[in-house]
Amino acid sequence: MDAAGERDRDREQPQETLWYVAHTKPRCEKKLVAYCEREKLETVLPLYRSVRRYKRKTAVFYKPLFPGYVFLRILPSQGRLVKMSDYVANLLHVPDQREFEEQLEDILFALEQEVEVRLAPTIGPGSLVRIRSGPLQGLEAWVEDRRGMSEVLLRLDFIGQAAAVRVNADDLELIE
Repeated sequence: MDAAGERDRDREQPQETLWYVAHTKPRCEKKLVAYCEREKLETVLPLYRSVRRYKRKTAVFYKPLFPGYVFLRILPSQGRLVKMSDYVANLLHVPDQREFEEQLEDILFALEQEVEVRLAPTIGPGSLVRIRSGPLQGLEAWVEDRRGMSEVLLRLDFIGQAAAVRVNADDLELIE
């Protein structure tokens, strides 16, 4: 089949959007998001609120929770378009779409609740818990043995990082 025939076949078959992780060049996360918006591509960039106090004013910044990563939900054929930007070092396909989406939704939910969230760049061994009350009620998270029972990790296993959230130990129940 020639190239024109392949393009026609691709147009005829409805394709499903899939999750991809763009590993960006340094400090290019927001630039990639702007590029993707211009190209009508769906992106997710979890941002946390950072406050800096100066002598005469207070400034609020929104910084990427996972520096170097932008999450995209695109058609497989659109991957080439993303790679064409000057902002992407590598585009990774997510093998377990369902798990990735559930974990990302939990992190986005925590950010919407305006609880303090920070990056936990490494994930150690721990225990699976469910949050029983408070703004994150119902979410499952991990408590690392070395951190105690007041900080839970909302994991994003595909990139090996997590969002750390402080939770009252009395609000947690162990999942066996």
